Amino acid sequence: MKTFKIGGVHPAENKFSAGKRIIDTPLPKQVIIPLAAYIGAPSVPVVAKGDQVKVGQLVGKAGGYVSSNVHSSVSGKVAKIEPALDASGYKRMSMFIDVEGDEWLDTIDRTPDVVRECKLTPEEIVKKIADAGIVGLGGATFPAHVKLTPPPGKKAEVLIINAVECEPYLTCDHQLMLEHSEEILVGVTILMKALQVNRAVIGIENNKSDAIELMQRQIRVLSFQGIEVQPLKVKYPQGGEKQLIDAITGRQVPSGALPIEVGAVVQNVATTFAIYEAVQKNKPLIDRIVTITGKSMLNPGNYRVRLGTPLKNVVEQAGGIPADTGKIVAGGPMMGRAVASLDIPTAKGSAGVLFLNEKEARRHAPSNCIRCAKCVSACPMGLEPFLLARLADRHMWDELEANRVYDCIECGSCSYTCPAYRPLLDNIRYGKATVMGIMRARNAKK
Repeated sequence: MKTFKIGGVHPAENKFSAGKRIIDTPLPKQVIIPLAAYIGAPSVPVVAKGDQVKVGQLVGKAGGYVSSNVHSSVSGKVAKIEPALDASGYKRMSMFIDVEGDEWLDTIDRTPDVVRECKLTPEEIVKKIADAGIVGLGGATFPAHVKLTPPPGKKAEVLIINAVECEPYLTCDHQLMLEHSEEILVGVTILMKALQVNRAVIGIENNKSDAIELMQRQIRVLSFQGIEVQPLKVKYPQGGEKQLIDAITGRQVPSGALPIEVGAVVQNVATTFAIYEAVQKNKPLIDRIVTITGKSMLNPGNYRVRLGTPLKNVVEQAGGIPADTGKIVAGGPMMGRAVASLDIPTAKGSAGVLFLNEKEARRHAPSNCIRCAKCVSACPMGLEPFLLARLADRHMWDELEANRVYDCIECGSCSYTCPAYRPLLDNIRYGKATVMGIMRARNAKK
């Protein structure tokens, strides 16, 4: 069974919502749509307070090449445009829309019929993806159209679909594959056409045997050419872009480089489905599947949520906040971030909400590093987390950069393995953000 070569851990999977069919969440009274809930420049509002909007209408235009269009997920009136708290813990410019009915743009095809043929050119496909505001839905939220436009002199050889979902608890991608396998495979062919490649590999961990069998059967029965499914060993963080490329192709992306350096382009499976809907159905990114879960959750499940819907609305549908909750995490337990309130909106990168009980949420008091090197063995990027954490704690920015802190993918494997309960990821994340800011400022001066 294939997997990546360096590091990795195997946390308890806790996939309580596996096999739970996707449920549509009712529309809220008001949505709060962030204008910058993705990597890149914020979008610029193209509507104003008091304007009426429909579902799928453009409300924020991309503010640069590495940016994303934003569309209304509801129909109603723009109440205001002002900063609002999001899952990051910061206030970002957002659009408040009062919901009035559910009127969609006429251009969006809402029928369940699967449309297989795509007559668009590669350039037209990329433009349509950009127009639809598609970003990576695996958590990175990088604008999808940028990945599909390799820099001059670079050529993609293989498209890799990330259907790993290695983060414990989360099952939204798994269930999406079970319910929309054909649409996803059509999306793969569209991406292959956009990249002009003849080979695509869908990587799925072998704890999702039903999805593996279904995808393989659909490829065979429906005659999808050039697409294969690669079962993978269960190991975290296999869903990391560089780790997945290593597992499937055996190639290692160099430090500081992009996947295209080894001829690969990676797209998440939910992103691929969104691309199908954008290209074949004219549907912009206005909703996503979110897993609501936890050991004490009454109805853990997978919910289709309109972007901008307060997370508290979805949680109420799943049974409400468990009584023994000690921490609420936006995302999974390894890479997610604790949130202080569920009044924050569902954004493009909102893959899940996890409720940890008081015992799970309790942090142990850290003790001195015992030099066991478990964090070094676990690091999938070949770094020395104990050293990076110490350098960050001492504000030794030059040394941090020299030790490649920018290569850290913030997977949390180091903290997970540390027997001394050192806050390794906390310190490294802080140090990485500081060093990246220094590097950007330095490059801007050149």
